[in-house]
Amino acid sequence: MGADIAIFLKFCGAAQTVTGSCYWIRHPGGQFLIDCGMFQGSKTVKELNYGKFPFDPKKIDFVLLTHAHIDHAGLIPKLIRDGFDGPVHATGGTVDLLSYMLPDSGYIQEREVEFLNRRKQQRGKPPVEPIYTRADAEASLARFRATDYESWIDPAPGVRARYWNAGHLLGAASIEVEIKPAKKSAPPMRVLFSGDIGPEFKLFHHPPEAPEGWDYVISEGTYGDRARDDLDGPARRRVLAREASAALRRKGVLLIPAFAVERTQELLADLSHLMRSGDIPTVPLFLDSPLAIRATEVFRKHAHELAGVGDGGAFLEASNIHFTETTEESKGIHRYDGGMIVMAASGMCDAGRIRHHLKRYLPSKKTTVLLTGYQAPATLGALLAAGARAVRIQGEDVRVNAQIRQIDFYSGHADRDELVEWIQGRRPIGRKVILTHGEQAALDGLKAALTTDGIDAADVHIPELDEEIDLERGIRSVTDKRKVKRRAPPESVKGADWHNDLAQFSLDLRDALEGAADEKTRAVILRRLRRALEKGG
Repeated sequence: MGADIAIFLKFCGAAQTVTGSCYWIRHPGGQFLIDCGMFQGSKTVKELNYGKFPFDPKKIDFVLLTHAHIDHAGLIPKLIRDGFDGPVHATGGTVDLLSYMLPDSGYIQEREVEFLNRRKQQRGKPPVEPIYTRADAEASLARFRATDYESWIDPAPGVRARYWNAGHLLGAASIEVEIKPAKKSAPPMRVLFSGDIGPEFKLFHHPPEAPEGWDYVISEGTYGDRARDDLDGPARRRVLAREASAALRRKGVLLIPAFAVERTQELLADLSHLMRSGDIPTVPLFLDSPLAIRATEVFRKHAHELAGVGDGGAFLEASNIHFTETTEESKGIHRYDGGMIVMAASGMCDAGRIRHHLKRYLPSKKTTVLLTGYQAPATLGALLAAGARAVRIQGEDVRVNAQIRQIDFYSGHADRDELVEWIQGRRPIGRKVILTHGEQAALDGLKAALTTDGIDAADVHIPELDEEIDLERGIRSVTDKRKVKRRAPPESVKGADWHNDLAQFSLDLRDALEGAADEKTRAVILRRLRRALEKGG
């Protein structure tokens, strides 16, 4: 491919979905990425992680990372393994977090593939390889370059960038990018990538910042269709106390699937405070996540950058808080039947140790599962939040008799009103506001809110997966003109797929067979199914 004479932007992820964030920019001087994240959700969406990138990694000059969450940075090791040899620029906090998060991600993938291949071997199917290994992830860390907030960097000729606090996570940033057009007399193209924007009241973080006056603003819209009650510290802890007290009164286990980085530290700080004040009983609290334990040390290192952490993390010193790093220590938790709190990753219940605990404790009516953040469509957490009576974990059907509760005031994302305020604060915006990183309903809701607040609907665009646009000539899409091959139909990333339908159908079928009056009735049910299959074939 020769040098481009225009500036093109392709949405390689987080388009009408919240995962796989990746923007590919081609310009007269070369090409680069903003983020390179992993897809999460249904099996159809996850399969995108295993396929080829929609660009040649060898031709990417550099990467700018907004923050450390795996849906924004999780495919960096694969990018490097597939030929990328440039620098990855990120804030110091992001670099420090990813030094633990990426190797942990590689380890989880190795373990999950190991388990999957045992099942494939039993079925006579060929094995699969992990997306990348722990060794790949550790090798990738040498490519990272730390940068300060609000300081210009020049990652390549024709491009300069600056990082602004996004208020979302330790090290999280919105990225200001200036790109020189081919016409030397033309002013630089100014584009702002929001990353993930934090809410007004966020433990550890000051409100998000960024300049005004852009050609384009690419904004996330995770909660673009809803307004939340933003709670300050005391109000937040009062609600958490009610949830925890109700769960512990049932003499069962309070399971908290928590994102290992930041959500875990926030919850630990508040739970520790509530126990010290006597607002909830002092019970054993297990932090069952090696990554969360290591991330906590990173938070201590960067305590001077955070708001409301005057004790430098001393809240973790309570004698009833137990850090379980080894597999044996994790398994040992199951010797307890109740009267305890277990926090484990992942927050969407899609991987990690929380799945083992859910498998063990979901059948008990004394168990309470407290979901504390966004649940992507088709994840195990989303199925539980939707009221699934049974779920499939590690190839086994598990009954859900536990209480499922959900709170969202620990979310790291701004809600609709806060996003509108943030976008309005970036005006004037000369060309377009582009909404990404949200489900269709959320993005539609945010667009409607922006138009109500005075932005013309024609100036707001919601792209599809693998859509490519010409930034210089306007928002005109070049995807169809170039006959760009899409990796998946746009609708396939928007929710549950046939794998989820099949899992639910198998559970419903079992319920029907077990609830049948006699063997004759069961035979009739199976005979009808066989006839339906024969007609379908």
